[in-house]
Amino acid sequence: MEPYQIDLHDSKVYPMGLTRIDGGIHVTTVAAAKACSLLLFAKEEKSGKGVKFHEVFHIPFPETGKTGHVWSMTLKGDFTSFFYAFEADGKRFPDPYGRSFAGRERWGKLSQAKNLLLAPVVEPEFDWQGDRPLHIPYEDCIVYRAHVRGLTKHASSGTEHRGTFRGVVDKIPYLKELGITTLELLPAVEFQEVMMPENVEGNPYGNSEPTGRLNYWGYTKACMFAPKASYADQGSNPVTEFKYMVRELHKAGLEIVLELYFSGKEVPEFVLETVRFWVREYHVDGIHLTGYAPTALLAKDPYLADTKLWAISWEAEKPAAGEKKHLGEYNEGFLIDMRRALKGDEEQMSSLIFRNRRNPAECGVLNFMAGTNGFTMLDMVSYDQKHNEANGENNRDGSDYNYSWNCGAEGETDDPGILELRFRMIKNACAVLMCSRGTPMFFAGDEFGNTQFGNNNAYCQDNSISWLDWTLLQKNHELYEFFRRMIAIRRSHPVIRRETLSSSTGFPPVSVHGTEAWKGETTSYTHYVGIMYAGKHDDGTEDIIYLAVNTYWEPLPITLPHLPEGFFWNLLADTGRGSGSIPETVDGWDEVIRYSALAHPRSVMILRAVQKELS
Repeated sequence: MEPYQIDLHDSKVYPMGLTRIDGGIHVTTVAAAKACSLLLFAKEEKSGKGVKFHEVFHIPFPETGKTGHVWSMTLKGDFTSFFYAFEADGKRFPDPYGRSFAGRERWGKLSQAKNLLLAPVVEPEFDWQGDRPLHIPYEDCIVYRAHVRGLTKHASSGTEHRGTFRGVVDKIPYLKELGITTLELLPAVEFQEVMMPENVEGNPYGNSEPTGRLNYWGYTKACMFAPKASYADQGSNPVTEFKYMVRELHKAGLEIVLELYFSGKEVPEFVLETVRFWVREYHVDGIHLTGYAPTALLAKDPYLADTKLWAISWEAEKPAAGEKKHLGEYNEGFLIDMRRALKGDEEQMSSLIFRNRRNPAECGVLNFMAGTNGFTMLDMVSYDQKHNEANGENNRDGSDYNYSWNCGAEGETDDPGILELRFRMIKNACAVLMCSRGTPMFFAGDEFGNTQFGNNNAYCQDNSISWLDWTLLQKNHELYEFFRRMIAIRRSHPVIRRETLSSSTGFPPVSVHGTEAWKGETTSYTHYVGIMYAGKHDDGTEDIIYLAVNTYWEPLPITLPHLPEGFFWNLLADTGRGSGSIPETVDGWDEVIRYSALAHPRSVMILRAVQKELS
């Protein structure tokens, strides 16, 4: 007699996948097939040979449990120690709704490429300790985009948990010191990194051999409800590891946003179900949807009304009074316009002004100068052309349009003049990014000069091209300090991030200026713009910031808006001063500026109005 019994009288409606019930389990899967079965496996520990599984039961779904292409059945019995998968018309496949999987614990291991992924019937309990998502407003967010493996895989990362969720936890003190509020992770669900031939992409368990290349980024078909097993420490449960990471980030006041990639073959309801699952089961603060995103459905979902949702664009309505906006526009518009403007292209200053001020009421705007797809910040000022030869596609892959400038030499150089210019250009990008109204995001490592050596499509580079080299933090520490200071300036001056109470000076909330104050008209050959924010701190004191951007290759004398009696301009940052671009304290240099200043070539200055008695 079998140690289980099929309950043919259970008429309840269950979710997809496996559901534990009193005295057994219920399983539901989709298969356009004549017959479908549940496969149960037992684990066997073999000394020195790792973990093996053997099939114990092959249980056909009853025809009475079939509705359309959906197969369901309830089983009574004790299945606690089992793992499971499905078989339809002789083809075996993992549960698309599985919560975790055995069979792919070692990253990039070719022998695992054809393994049938097996999901455990029982997942471990986790103590959330009262954890909840943080819901930090867009205006207060500083987003740091990282790859779980690439963040700490390099030997210089300083963690024993290299390339894992625990490695991310070990970097929390660093993120806090830098001033980050929100960590975004590239896809961390159970995807197949060992690339298979395209004709068997949907059937990795066939007879074809792996290509020998790795999908490092994870933009491919995946088991969307399971954290990636190879991102957990060996022998650790990926579900527990991911939840621990989220809990520790939240304890430190850091949000987490997970990127999910959908190919477009999914029905909208599946995407919605996936997003809801990660929010409810894993407490993530947001989801970045790439590939396919049914935005109209997601935007109106009541379960996601306070969850950050990011996509290329939204047709959104203005939030009701008292509600925070939760949708976020995440596209390359800021990157393209700002790169062109900062490197000195003609007819770009009006675009710089537009991108600087853009912050619609209906959704947040994610601003960035570099992302996964394209050059890093250092590479955007070091290469005129992409250098993707290592990808094995004869440099044909990746975009030909990078809006970059090598500052006088292609690639690495020892020329001190070129190096100084490159780091000045990165600081310019950072300053403009942090002084724009949208939410700033930057790619991990940009704050200390990380390079991909000109590769703008490193999707298959699981090596030093993609891994962060943390020795650069010390080598380029002055650049890191500039990023940290700019983040502090943004967070210390609410007038930069949002409209505040009106300034008592009578200045408008935002005003545009040329080299002469209050003359902000731009032409095709304009290379300077000044943007002044005016309002008040939360305590009611005046908060006035002036951003001076000179993209011209010569110095420009500028006149500043006249301040009321007793107020003077105080310089907070000046990238034209080379390695001395920031003062020792956040209060700026002691010098007082009244009506005019000199904007150095290709530089950015940030000034604030201070009330000061002069002797």
